Amino acid sequence: MHLINFKELTEQDLNTLIDLAIETKQNPEKFLKTLEGKSTALIFQKTSTRTRVSFEVAMTQLGGHALYIDWKSTNFTLADISDETQSLSRHVDCIMARLLYNSDLQKMASASRVPIINGCDEKYHPSQILADLITIKEKHGKLTGTKLVYIGVHNNVTNSLIEAAIKTGIKITTVTPIFNNAARDEELLLAAKKSGLWESTLDVKNAIKNSDFVYTDTWIDMEFFTDPKFETEKNNRINLMMPYQINLELLGNSNAYIMHDMPIHRGYEISEEAINSPRSVIYQQTENRLHAAKAIYLKLMTKNYPVR
Repeated sequence: MHLINFKELTEQDLNTLIDLAIETKQNPEKFLKTLEGKSTALIFQKTSTRTRVSFEVAMTQLGGHALYIDWKSTNFTLADISDETQSLSRHVDCIMARLLYNSDLQKMASASRVPIINGCDEKYHPSQILADLITIKEKHGKLTGTKLVYIGVHNNVTNSLIEAAIKTGIKITTVTPIFNNAARDEELLLAAKKSGLWESTLDVKNAIKNSDFVYTDTWIDMEFFTDPKFETEKNNRINLMMPYQINLELLGNSNAYIMHDMPIHRGYEISEEAINSPRSVIYQQTENRLHAAKAIYLKLMTKNYPVR
């Protein structure tokens, strides 16, 4: 089984993953040698801090070995993805890939003899959202009935948040004046509408009222933020999105927890004051990336913690 997104997981599967991650956090010594003798390949086509550190450290703390692979320094840049994946999967027990395109990740999943984990692509970011669900459960005590508002550009994180929400009973409202077409998943949005758990609006202040969590993400993908070719689009986005910045004025009297998946562009999608607010759980989210990675490994690589 692979973890490309949450579509193949049942509600029970996802809740089991969350609880397992919390258990690894609370009782790390219980899992110290669980993956002893096993190896995972960590393939990075995109830059990374949290994904690399969390999956590498998680594997070490579970007793296994993580091999970092820079896409640019391998024959993945020259050869057929399927051929390279078939070869690689005969040497390791799992592959985590952080790629530009979901279509390439799907090719890897079709060719691999071992589980493939999506470390982020343009459509989904399941490992991040698993960490977010852990954080929500830790702070709120439950998932079902929780009110989550996502404010920003509709992107891969938004998709995975919606996927997770409709499987765990979270009521999610998205305030997304801009939609990244590369992230578009009409099948997902149709399912979300039918669930009754997702709604979309541009009335940001009304959306925030009575919310339990307010979540934002960068308006410009990190690889484009300093790219001169993206400068005009960057400025257009900033001008359009500034009224939707997460700041103390926008939040008003809200008691909602403040979330951001990082990396952050301070002063753009979120203000300094909001980041440092006592209601901010941003760094708890990033800490939980480690425990999310552990749970994913345990589910996909052992017989003791099967998803099904």
